[in-house]
Order: sequence, then C-alpha cells, then structure tokens
Amino acid sequence: MITSDQVKDIVERTNKLHHYLNIDQKTVELEEETLRTQAPDFWEDPKRAEAQMKKVKAIEKWVKGYKEAKQFADELQLAYDYYKEELVTEEEVDADYAKALRTIENLELKNMLRQEEDPMDAVLKINSGAGGTESQDWANMLMRMYMRWCEAHGYKLTITNMQDGDEAGIKSVTMTVEGGEYAYGYLKSENGVHRLVRVSPYNAQGKRMTSFASVFVSPLVDDTIEVYVDPARVSWDTFRSSGAGGQNVNKVESGVRLRYQYEDPDTGEKEEILIENTETRDQPKNKAKAMQLLKSQLYDRELKKRMEAQAKIEAGKKKIEWGSQIRSYVFDDRRVKDHRTNYQTSDVDGVMDGDLDNFIKAYLMEYAGGEEAQSQY
Repeated sequence: MITSDQVKDIVERTNKLHHYLNIDQKTVELEEETLRTQAPDFWEDPKRAEAQMKKVKAIEKWVKGYKEAKQFADELQLAYDYYKEELVTEEEVDADYAKALRTIENLELKNMLRQEEDPMDAVLKINSGAGGTESQDWANMLMRMYMRWCEAHGYKLTITNMQDGDEAGIKSVTMTVEGGEYAYGYLKSENGVHRLVRVSPYNAQGKRMTSFASVFVSPLVDDTIEVYVDPARVSWDTFRSSGAGGQNVNKVESGVRLRYQYEDPDTGEKEEILIENTETRDQPKNKAKAMQLLKSQLYDRELKKRMEAQAKIEAGKKKIEWGSQIRSYVFDDRRVKDHRTNYQTSDVDGVMDGDLDNFIKAYLMEYAGGEEAQSQY
C-alpha cells in the first residue's frame, strides 16, 4: 500500500508541471492558433497550412498531456481518501498510483525534449568495429535490440540498407524509425560506441573477448525542413540488390548508390558522402529515400556544429562526445553500464530485448534538459 507521502509527491509534481510547462499560456496559444486554422483561405497554401496544423497539434499534446496527469493525480487523491473510509481496496489505490506516476514520468521526460529536432523521426545506422565475425555478430545483436525497442513503443522500423557479415551477423545496417513521437529525441541517447564483453561462441578456446560497434543517430528530415542539396555535387550509380527477394532482385538494378561531394562551408574540407539504398525493388523510390537520407545527414551535421558552438558558450556544462564509448555490456558479470550517466542494470537479457527506457531517461535527465531541467525536479 502506498503512503500519504507518495500521494503528496504525485500532487506536487503535477503542480510543478503546470508551472514549468506554462499550461495557462499554452491553453491561450492553443485557442489562438486553432482560430488561424478556421480562416476561409487557410488551405490555399497547403504547405503553410500543414505547418500550422502541426503547430496546433504540438501545443494540444502538451495541454492534453497535462490535463490527463492532473486527472489521474486527482483520482489518486480521491481514492486514497476513500480508502481511509474503506470504500476502495489497497489494490485499487496502488493501481491509481501506478497510472498517475507513469503519466507524470512520461510528461516529465518529454519536457526534457525541447530541441526543434527532437520530435522528428530518426535514421539509425550501426557499423561493426574491428574484430571480424565477433564484432559483426555484436552489430546484429544491437540491430535486434533496437528493433525490439521500436516494436515495444509502436514505431515503424524499416531497413533501408544492410551489408551481411562474412560468416555471421552484419557489417552495417541503416534503418529509419518512423510513425511515433520523439523518435530522434529518445534515440539520440544511443549515439556512440557500444562495447561488448563476453565469452565468444566463435572462439575455440572459449576466451573472453571484447567487441565494438558504432551507432549513429540523426533526425530524418521531412518536407517541412529546408535542406539545400547542390545538384552539381550529386552523382548516382545503380546496382543489383543482393539477398532475399526472389528472381527480380538479381535481374533488375533497383539498388541505388548516391555520391555527394560535400564541402564544409566553414573549413573548406572536402568529403564524399556515400549512401546506398536497397529498401524496395522500385528504383525511383530508392532514389527518393536515398536523397532523404542525404538531407538528413546534412541536417545532422548542422545540428552537431550548433551543439559544438553551444558547448563552447556553456563551458560549465558537460560536453557530449558523439563518437566516444558510451556503454558497456558485460555478459558474464551480468552488467550493462552507461559511462555518461553511470546508470547500470544487471538485467542484461531485458536490455538486449529492447528495454532501454531507463538508460534513455537517465541520459535525457542529465544532458538534454540542461541545468534548467535538472533544477526543476
């Protein structure tokens, strides 16, 4: 049975959310922005109308989310009072507490996601490190882990390109994560090098081995994001897709390879960005997806520059190293530890089955919200 202090905590956190989310101001904004959608000429400019509708829905989600949290907090308070009068059971009060707590925690977590790119879909790429079959198997295990996480949270995950390993696993895979809220905002916590320590099934001596794989996450841009691509720097190759897919796969050059000659506007450094896409048997669709992935990469580079500039300004804050080792998975010791937040768990099987929420939350609470967010709770 929960205590009166736990009930009090729920009520206080709900009141804090009302203040920190500026619910009164958002309610007024929602009315004003909704009125704009009722103008007679609203749909004459579809792109502008779509952006306005997106804005309305974004504000509406915050207002509805808070109202739901407030409702559950009030119901919990009422249930606790009724329990004293023996009108409800302990189980009913505990169930109301769990529901209120889950709703408030979700809202608090979303409050950490304030950057304009956080609500966007995501591109997730995994590359196996040095180490041959062992590292390629590790990359494959990470791919499965993210697939299970997406499945549990209602996201649609699509493999746009995959290179199989020599004997087992994969050398690399590129996936898009779409169809849900804040895909990039949550998955950006996975950016970096993931280290596996285990007794390798591929080692005849049964030795403990260490493997590495890199995870890169970037926002998946849509039509509302303007990203300039210089047509003169784009070239295309086509090739026959390999792998499953029937006879058509080997006869039609549906796979596309996009090459973009990128030049850094600040340093003048030149680099070729290479993107392959074999998602479908339709070459035009694969080309369109490859171009979207290129725009996502270019957008992500601008984001990283902005983050680096911000880190210099806010010298007192911890700097996030995008390419550094972020997490260790030690199978024999039953331990998964995040080196940025020091959060760890002994539930290795749960993590490999996609239970990443506590890692994501720890990261967002420490980094995404900054000092302002940390002072709120």
